[in-house]
Amino acid sequence: MATTFDWPSKRIIVTGGAGFLGQRLLAALRGRGVPDGHLFVPLQQDFDLTEKDACTRLYQRAFPGHKADVIIHLAAEVGGIGANLKNPGRYFYANMAMALHLIEQARVDGLVERGGKFVQVGTICAYPKFTPVPFREEELWNGYPEETNAPYGVAKKAAWQMLDAYKLQYGMHGVYLLPVNLYGPNDNFHLESSHVIPALIRKCVEAKDRGDSKIVCWGTGSASREFLFVDDAAEGILRAAEVMEEPTPINLGASFEITIKDLVELIVRLTGFKGGIEWDATKPDGQPRRCLDTSRAKKLLGWQAGVGFEEGLRRTIDWFERHRHDPNARV
Repeated sequence: MATTFDWPSKRIIVTGGAGFLGQRLLAALRGRGVPDGHLFVPLQQDFDLTEKDACTRLYQRAFPGHKADVIIHLAAEVGGIGANLKNPGRYFYANMAMALHLIEQARVDGLVERGGKFVQVGTICAYPKFTPVPFREEELWNGYPEETNAPYGVAKKAAWQMLDAYKLQYGMHGVYLLPVNLYGPNDNFHLESSHVIPALIRKCVEAKDRGDSKIVCWGTGSASREFLFVDDAAEGILRAAEVMEEPTPINLGASFEITIKDLVELIVRLTGFKGGIEWDATKPDGQPRRCLDTSRAKKLLGWQAGVGFEEGLRRTIDWFERHRHDPNARV
């Protein structure tokens, strides 16, 4: 799908630009000809985006003498099931506060008058627990999210409603995207906060190094998930920013699902771990199934995933094995 969106002329703020998805998004923007002087990434130590004053200061200082044309809001406080269970209040507050202040202060800063655009990256944790599979965007309000990550999911869904309201009242151009679970090189492999794929890769590689006889995995393995390679997600976000002007929710996914049991067995094989697999059924499985209907993305954006799952896993495992002793990597 062709676009006349003039990326090199835009000044772009990318919250979360130092993170996993953000780094790949910045690379994609540079690939579209955006000069570094037109990109601004607010770092957490400089801008606490949960605070109104920090968001106001961000818009004032990002581009001295100029204003931002596009805000891509990737920043989030998030983790796996364990982290969500430990931090439900913090995850709701932080994610709600960031979106609330960033959107409102963008309006105050004149984004609407400039014809600018606010791109909000949401989460499929916003979907109801028992959403029919594959998840269709029309189902977003048909039930309550899965309990273990509901506060995070509800906060992200509220940001969509805020963008919709600002479109109606102020004419703000907004974009709202629902990416499925992401994975790829440079992911977060931290033991306490990583998601399932990096957690399993680290578990298997380190168990192999120690010569362990088995690994222990949470739940029963019966739940299913869908995964999207990070570079595909970055491309989907930019396509949406190019063509969308209202926050119609759009799924970004790879249109397939795999059970956690099959995922574990695949990662065991690809990492070369030779031990057994033990399931701890006292731990939660999370949402029973996750698989997205991505027909809206194909229709409205002309976008679909391009990296095959096993190929993406191989790239991710290779990156982890090469960087796991690097003090600058998130492992």
